[in-house]
Amino acid sequence: MSKPKIRNMEEFAAFSGISRPTVSKYFHDPDSVRASTKERIEMAIAQCDYRPNIFAINQNRKLTKNVGIVVPYLADPFFAEIARRIETLVIAGGFRPITLSSHGDPALEVANLASLRSIKPAGVLLAPLGRASNRTAIEEFCADVPTVNFDSNIEGVGTAFVGHNNTQATSVMLEYLIRSGEPPVFFEMKTPPNPNANKRRNAYIETMERLGHTPHIVHAEGEGWEMEEIGYRCGKQALISKQFATNTVFCSNDRLAIGFLVAAYELGLRVGLGEGCAMRVAGHDNHPFSRFTCPTLTTVSHNYALIAASGVEMILKVIESGVPDPHRKTTLFDGELIMRASA
Repeated sequence: MSKPKIRNMEEFAAFSGISRPTVSKYFHDPDSVRASTKERIEMAIAQCDYRPNIFAINQNRKLTKNVGIVVPYLADPFFAEIARRIETLVIAGGFRPITLSSHGDPALEVANLASLRSIKPAGVLLAPLGRASNRTAIEEFCADVPTVNFDSNIEGVGTAFVGHNNTQATSVMLEYLIRSGEPPVFFEMKTPPNPNANKRRNAYIETMERLGHTPHIVHAEGEGWEMEEIGYRCGKQALISKQFATNTVFCSNDRLAIGFLVAAYELGLRVGLGEGCAMRVAGHDNHPFSRFTCPTLTTVSHNYALIAASGVEMILKVIESGVPDPHRKTTLFDGELIMRASA
């Protein structure tokens, strides 16, 4: 007896009695469906000897070779550096990167996503603003376009998230600062633009208490992305008014620390480990400029290379399969302590 002739996936779905989306999901990844469903599909395949044309399926999606890259603030060398790495890997993967900056503006972030949607991107790597983002708009976009979030995580949104392990990195820095001198005061913006700051503050409090020390936090007034100016202005005020309980200051990010170093210099406070130094200062991120401050800035580094490579690998895998992993994956890379002259 000859087997039924099945011409396309719609006919196979009708033949097998299983929905078209579930059938498509199986052919892209057999293990992505339930075992009982997989067994029914494979039984139907044996009865009709059907195999889909995956190339034709991908062509029918009418997607371009464009991959969007959206960052919160491209003027920040940190985001410029990670975007550069992502662009290079996207090009190597055979796609065209299109990089857009939201410039710290939630409305512009939504407009950027609308612009990308209009050109039917194959996928998008998105570093959202975070707490300022329009969550509803981002959820709607991610439901329609394969999206991997990086740097800043919005829980439950997008196919996956890849970023920096803020808890581990903060703990590593604190353990070093405490064993090498006085326990640090945490210096942060009162209203930080990036949600990673909140993770770092919580990790600071938890680690200090775990190590038997009292947490001390000094807030810098100010909003937005002019962090060097905020670190300089508020750091100078805090130093003059003697708000720091110890001679060690751990800044929430390197940009704040860069401004703080200028404030200390203007007040005649020598920063570093050597004889005659009045205080130690450390940062977080290994900002591209942190190697060129005076003194050079002790910090804890993101793994730029692995974050970029993992994010691109994830989005290309989704583009190739055409089916996102039903289980949203979070991948965090540990930070590395970078010891320099400031602490």
